[in-house]
Amino acid sequence: MTQDRSHDDPAAASGQASRIVAEALTIAANAAAQMNEAHPPRAGLDQEMREVKDGILRMGSLVEEAIRAAMAALVAHDAAAALAVIVADTRINEMQRDISGMITRAIATQSPVARDLRFLLSLDHVGYELERMGDHAASVAKQVRKLAPEPPLKKYVDLPAMGDLAATLVGAILRALVDVDVDAARSVASRDDDIDLLYHRTFDEVVALMRADPDNVERGTRILFAAHYIERIGDRVTNIAEDVVFLASGEIEDLNP
Repeated sequence: MTQDRSHDDPAAASGQASRIVAEALTIAANAAAQMNEAHPPRAGLDQEMREVKDGILRMGSLVEEAIRAAMAALVAHDAAAALAVIVADTRINEMQRDISGMITRAIATQSPVARDLRFLLSLDHVGYELERMGDHAASVAKQVRKLAPEPPLKKYVDLPAMGDLAATLVGAILRALVDVDVDAARSVASRDDDIDLLYHRTFDEVVALMRADPDNVERGTRILFAAHYIERIGDRVTNIAEDVVFLASGEIEDLNP
């Protein structure tokens, strides 16, 4: 019988220790390789999340431009400019589909968890809200095309101011999103009340004008439709503010109860 002499022979003990270390390192390396195969390196996920965020920012910029362009067309009585807003909405729709596809692929291939998954889910919802804002801006432009040939009804009451504020809030909420700034998001959401105030004031004044003169009915109706779409943009800005809160904390909060 061969006896283990490692306790008596320092060289043998050292060789045995080396083999044990080598075996341990091999096991660790194999485990790491298996983990990397199951969960791709972080760099891939980071790149895809950057692309999603950049896409959202570009989309938001187009939405803000669409709102401002629709208001400029209203004030200038420019039906052609209003039509350009309507046509440009297809680009916003395409961007939303592309971004949603990117997010779906990232979740399916990168298996994000915790904050990364929350980031992707939040931005998917932000993309949806921006797409709907683009639709609302296009709907405003459709009313502007009909209003363009007619003289303005009391300078469209507060409609231009509503549109300018809505566009400003879109830009502001995107900055809060980039910075994941909850305080800024809450502040932006609170300004939706200003849009609501302008909407109700416009509604009351236009209805009074329509009652006073039947010739005001068609123009007044179109102003009310446009004001409603802008009011909805304000509501969707608040929804994105809630996404910022969710992204930062994981909590779902109603910022416009």
